[in-house]
Formats: sequence, structure tokens, C-alpha cells
Amino acid sequence: MKKIFFLIITGLTVSASYSQEVSDAMRYAQDNLTGTARFRAMSGAFGAVGGDLSAISVNPAGSAIFNNNQVGVTLSNQNIKNNSDYFGTQTSDKKNSFILNQAGGIFVFKDRNPNNRGWNKIAIGASYENTNNFDNNVFSAGTNPTNSISNYFLAYANGIPLGDITGIDYRDQFYNEQQAYFGYYGFVINPVANNDNNTQYTSNVPAGGNYYHENEIYARGYNSKLSFNIATSYNDRIYLGANLNVHVTDYRRSTSFYEDNSNPLVSTETISNLRFNNDLYTYGNGFSFQLGAIAKVTEEFRVGLAYESNTWYELYDELSQSISTTRQASGGPELYKTVNPNIVNVYDSYTLQTPGKVTFSAAYVFGKSGLISVDYAIKDYSNTKYKPTSDAGFRGVNSDLSNQLTNNGELRVGAEYKIKQLSLRGGYRFEGSPYKNGTTIGDLNSYSAGLGYNFGATKLDLAYSYLERKSNQGFFSQGFTDGANITSKLNNVSLTLLFEL
Repeated sequence: MKKIFFLIITGLTVSASYSQEVSDAMRYAQDNLTGTARFRAMSGAFGAVGGDLSAISVNPAGSAIFNNNQVGVTLSNQNIKNNSDYFGTQTSDKKNSFILNQAGGIFVFKDRNPNNRGWNKIAIGASYENTNNFDNNVFSAGTNPTNSISNYFLAYANGIPLGDITGIDYRDQFYNEQQAYFGYYGFVINPVANNDNNTQYTSNVPAGGNYYHENEIYARGYNSKLSFNIATSYNDRIYLGANLNVHVTDYRRSTSFYEDNSNPLVSTETISNLRFNNDLYTYGNGFSFQLGAIAKVTEEFRVGLAYESNTWYELYDELSQSISTTRQASGGPELYKTVNPNIVNVYDSYTLQTPGKVTFSAAYVFGKSGLISVDYAIKDYSNTKYKPTSDAGFRGVNSDLSNQLTNNGELRVGAEYKIKQLSLRGGYRFEGSPYKNGTTIGDLNSYSAGLGYNFGATKLDLAYSYLERKSNQGFFSQGFTDGANITSKLNNVSLTLLFEL
């Protein structure tokens, strides 16, 4: 048996392997900028500033800057629009969502003895943040002059004996055999020889013309982080802190790929159009830790250094697939075929290690009138790995991760100016591409602004941020790797309510 075990009654099947990709790893290796409205308005440049509930997500020493207990909650509205260009055809789609972006509290314990100038403060806190909102819609359409999705099925099928495709139950097949199964029973590919030992296949999609394609992606879910923080200060000049982080991910993606060709039909039955559907559900949790320090060089000038460890995820994948095809002989009637096993593949758990990060920070505080802050973070995405690395199923994708990804930098600049109880804020963020080619996922540019009002024991903050990034990821990872050029534009409005206790 190729399965560990299987459940027949529920229609679920448990499979030993699934074809992880570089893009799957990058989904969890990258974090979006989230947090309180003040944090977002200044583009997250808080590594040497502290004193904000989300500052501890950059530098855990930042909680020791607080002088009073504080609790708060942040709500956000996110609108993302994706403009697609596929072989010159322009399309667009968008998704709007409301989320609980952040919630947390910091509690400060100070030595009341005015003569104690040593370790005189301890801060303890907890913070929840939605580090990545996966709600997203992408629609691409256009005419491909050369390639058909049949190449995807051929890439998996070639080398697999026909007997393994037809003689092994779908629920007992490996992932590559299942892809060949859909191609064969959907009549997209044909064996060169009709015997069990055949390992070569040809396309049943007529060649010599254009292929009209539509690709729909509907994603939902989140990546969240719950941080438990402790920090202390020495003589109000040196601040040290640490975080223990629990990560939770819940991701659902439905894709539907449609192909219609206007190529001349041959005398035998050939594919005139098809639709291939995939529904993926990934869920799991992870762990990481952070260490940080902030030093007041002078009363105005501060520097910070923070380290965030690798994140170790334990993830689970569930996948269901189906295909519908239309066949037509030259001058003959249309014949319809749907292949839907009605089975959800539930795969064995696996470990994903995402890269750590080092952040250098500096800030200049103009007394009580405002501040300017700069953060620079370094992250080596090529250290992303599926584990165990000795697993033969992970060797190929781990090699791709090492070869395709690179070390990148992230620059965050923020400023704040106070007019009595009113605060005006702005920021800029740049993040380089994590890919060596610079195009699979391109550079990120983001601008932000906001304001806040201090009512005394209550504070209200509002922020707006705009982000733009280009990408070009293939619709499929093998055989048919053509994809659209996507320009993603994200608008976010966040509102934070804070209480000092």
C-alpha cells in the first residue's frame, strides 16, 4: 500500500506525499506589515522607538519603554486589486475584507525607590497580530500562442507505467500518478502504446494554433502570531527584551483553469476545451523567538538591534481536484467527460522552516514634539527549507529554494510630529525581491500616513497605507509554467483604540 491509512466512510484519503512548491514556502516566509494604526502610519519603523504595542513585533525590548500599563485593539479594512496582463490581455479583480488586525496589552512593574538607578523596570505583555491576510482574488485571461495545459499532464505522466494509472485506485496513488490519472481519464493525453508497460504519452489537444486561457484564483485565510513578551531596563538607558511567538496559519485556495482552442480538429476525437479545478487547504502552527536591545546613546538618539529566529511550522495539506473536458471529432458531435473522484487527499504533516531576520534601527526623538526613525532588516530567503531535509520528496524543492531565492533587505522610515494632543505621522517602506530573478515576486514599495489624538487615558489612532508589488508566477509548476504579469495594489485603513491603565 502506498498510503499510510485511509478513511472510506468520509470520502477522505490520507496520502504520503504532496508536491510542495517554492511558492507554497514563500506564502509563509513573507509577512505583511500589520499592527497598530500608529505602527502602520510610520511604516513599522519602530525598532529603536518602542512604546507601542506592535513595536515588540520588531524589537521585544520596546515594551520596556512604556511607563504605564496599556491595552489596545486594532481593526482594519483591506482592499487589494490585482491587474493582470496575460499575453497582452488586460484583466483585473479585487477583494475587500475587514479583519481584527491586532490586540494586546503591556503591564509595567517599576521600582518606586528613586535611589535605585539599576534594573528598575520590568514589562510583561502579550500581543496578537494578523501577520498576513490571505484574502485575495486574481483573474487572468488571454490567448497563449504556443502552449497548452496538456503539457502539464504530460510532464507528470511521462515515465509512469500505464498500469499504475489504470490499475491502482485513485486514493492509493501518489500525487504525480493522480495528475496523470486526470490527464488520461479526461482524454487530455493518450498512451503511445495501449499496454500496462507503456510509459510515454502524447497530447490529445490539437496543435498548430492559439489557446485561450482563463485562470481564476480565490484565496482566503490568515497567518497570525501570538507573542508573549518580557523586557527590562537598566537606568532607563539600556533596554533588553525577548518574545516567544506562536504562529497559526489557515489557508484555503480554489483555482480554476480553463482552456479553449481554435486549432483544427483531427479525425480522431480531440479536446476542444477543458476546465481543471484545484482546492487546497493548508493549516498548522509554528514557533519562533525574538531577542532585542535598545540603547539611549543620548536623551535624543537611540539605536536598536533585534534578532528573530527561524519559524518552524508543522503544516497539513488537504487537496481535491477535478477535470471536465469536451471532445469533438472533425464534423462530429461534442462529447463531455467529467473526472471527479470526490475524494479529499489528506497528506502527512511536514515541517517548513522559514528564515530568520536581523533588524538594525536608529531613532532621533525631539523631546515631546516628535521623532524620526529608520529600520533596516536583512532576511535570507534561501535558508527556507522543507524538513526532514533527508526526505527524498523534499530534495528537489529544497534545491529550488536554495537556487531561486536570495538574501534581501527591507528599509522602513517613519516620522511623527505632535501638536499638543494631536499627532501627525508618515512613513515609507521598501522591500527587495526575495527571488534572484527579481520578477517572480518583485520589489515592494509602500507609503503610509496617519494621525492620532490623545484624550488622556484613551488614545485613538487612524492610519492609511498603500502598497504596490509586481509578480509573475506560473499557473502550474511543471510542464505548463506560463503565467500572467500581476500588479497588486493594496489599500489598508486601520483604526486603533488604546487605554492606559
